[in-house]
Amino acid sequence: MNAYLKEIADLCGIHKTLTYHIARHTFATTVTLTNGVPIETVSKMLGHRNLRTAQHYAKILDKKIGEDMKHLRNKFK
Repeated sequence: MNAYLKEIADLCGIHKTLTYHIARHTFATTVTLTNGVPIETVSKMLGHRNLRTAQHYAKILDKKIGEDMKHLRNKFK
């Protein structure tokens, strides 16, 4: 898997070393959590038995906080 990721990085001009772990983390944070997928769903998708394990991936980004607060504000209008 890491060899394929290295090849993809080379083809895309990405100079950072890509690994399975980085890909998994990116999927969990950038692809799912920042697009509104609940942490419980992400946890199941990653095959975790315990939600606390998935919380490692749940870095809350400023963009996500802003979107969530906008959503909440709209509920009170």
